[in-house]
Amino acid sequence: MSYTLEELKVGQIAWFEKTIGEAEIAMFCGISGDTNPVHVSNVAAEKSIFGKRVAHGILVAGLTSCVLGMQLPGPGTIYLGQSLRFVAPVFIGDTVRAEVEVIEINMQKKIVHLKTTSKNQDGKVVIEGTATVRPPATS
Repeated sequence: MSYTLEELKVGQIAWFEKTIGEAEIAMFCGISGDTNPVHVSNVAAEKSIFGKRVAHGILVAGLTSCVLGMQLPGPGTIYLGQSLRFVAPVFIGDTVRAEVEVIEINMQKKIVHLKTTSKNQDGKVVIEGTATVRPPATS
């Protein structure tokens, strides 16, 4: 199901959860070409500010795309922009909940602004930001 501009309401929330494992890291390295040692090498990661391997920030941020494109507003949504602030690392084995909340609807411009927040399994915010989308014309 998709929500059209007229069907959306300020305060609407949707989310998606995923555990980030070795497979996700390996696939993202292959897709993006980002094989930074902090993501793939235990030895290098132990020497980093994190002390162990971390997931790619953009991999984790991609979970927000899933929510926008599949749930709120849903299929047919056009992703126009995103601001991100990486607050805390995501470690391999962490479960991340990407949540979006409708915060503004601009009927004239046919766009919606959403608060985007990703938290780990302990409820700690790992990424925060805002997204701008154009919802589908029909549901």
